[in-house]
Amino acid sequence: MTLSSALALFAFLVVSFAVASSGAVFKPGEWYRGLDKPSWTPPNWAFPVVWSVLFLMIAVSGWLVWREVGLAPSAFAFYALQLVLNGLWSYLFFGRRRPDIAFFDLVALWLAIVATIFAFAPISALAAWMLVPYAAWVTIAGLLNYSVWRLNPGRFATS
Repeated sequence: MTLSSALALFAFLVVSFAVASSGAVFKPGEWYRGLDKPSWTPPNWAFPVVWSVLFLMIAVSGWLVWREVGLAPSAFAFYALQLVLNGLWSYLFFGRRRPDIAFFDLVALWLAIVATIFAFAPISALAAWMLVPYAAWVTIAGLLNYSVWRLNPGRFATS
């Protein structure tokens, strides 16, 4: 690996985990613990473990595509969008306590992930496949978000 390639990988990791840090800034806390959740809700310890692996895969996926085409807008427009939407979710759900708006953010995030997979596939099949578990986990997160929203009517901020 060349120095420029190693630096690029480092940059992708920094950006990916900077987005992940929104989950550390906007934490679940007592408010979330007090909400009704479906019986199939993953245990609390699973979230940071799964998200850490996924953010690592997101970074490596982007780096693999960068090695092939650089920061080509056609490849990275949806990649950047999914990072923004991902970071926004914690703020909306935990910070603003708006699972309703957060759910629509997750729908847009899922669409951006799928678009990124399709944009990456012709460039690097491995990079595209590395995002499939991310799409699957966001599907589960979306179902959980929707369920929490529907199980707790009237318990959320409206402004």
